[in-house]
Amino acid sequence: MTYDVAIVGGSYAGMAASLQLAQARRRVVVIDAGQPRNRFASRSRGFLTQDGKTPKDITASGYAELTQYDTVDWRKGEVKIITGQEGDFTLELAGRQGESECIYTKRVILAAGVVDKLPSLPGLTERWGTHVFHCPYCHGFDLNRGRIGVLAFSESALHLALLLPDWGETTLFLNDTFDPDIQQLEKLNERGTHIERGNIEKLVDKGVGVGVMMADGRMFPMDGLFIVAQTAPSPLAIQLGCELEETPLARVVKTNAAKATSVPGVYACGDIVQATGNISLAVSDGTLAGQAVHHSLVFGL
Repeated sequence: MTYDVAIVGGSYAGMAASLQLAQARRRVVVIDAGQPRNRFASRSRGFLTQDGKTPKDITASGYAELTQYDTVDWRKGEVKIITGQEGDFTLELAGRQGESECIYTKRVILAAGVVDKLPSLPGLTERWGTHVFHCPYCHGFDLNRGRIGVLAFSESALHLALLLPDWGETTLFLNDTFDPDIQQLEKLNERGTHIERGNIEKLVDKGVGVGVMMADGRMFPMDGLFIVAQTAPSPLAIQLGCELEETPLARVVKTNAAKATSVPGVYACGDIVQATGNISLAVSDGTLAGQAVHHSLVFGL
């Protein structure tokens, strides 16, 4: 059997795309590795009607809705390679003991998201998503106007340091990364952001929060920390030859207004095409991609 559309990635963007195609009664297969980007977070914020729910519950609700459609197949697994051309793609799935399975489809939607490339700081990785975050709109409210730290690994941390005071008392740890100029210092002062100079040695547990241990022995207890995390797109996009574009935060897959990539028949949506991650944006992006792919199947666009 050849599917109309294969969607690589079953998180928010992928599910939103598949819902549009399912309601158009198209044959769709969703291949999901079960590693959503927000799997470490305790709750989700900013998604209308789902505010405060856990990512797991939101995903489960989406899965339950999709599997009601008899034209949607859901496969747990990882796509190793995609070959072919528009109208005739082959997706090879990794299998057990070296075995593999092939899926045939007319169109491909890449919704596999991104991988967060975290800075090399002791104690950071194990606290990612629980005490260390990247998005104020996703996690800032739950810090209850507590003590918030911004860890600088580049000058781009300045943006967060100016944004976060609306969520709590904010401290910018410069981490010997850069020195703000006079104009930047004035802006930080206007926002009430504190500045701490010196190198960060590691992050440690500190009560219900996290402690920032400096190389000179100083300790700063914080309720939450934010960093500017670099991301890398799915290797499948690179393997297919999709054109990428550079942003201040990440390399993302370049698409047109209809979410089509530079490779005919291949579309992309969600975090893989956006420098900022957010459930609402991912769902919107996936909805647009699903409708655009349906148009392409009907009109050959």
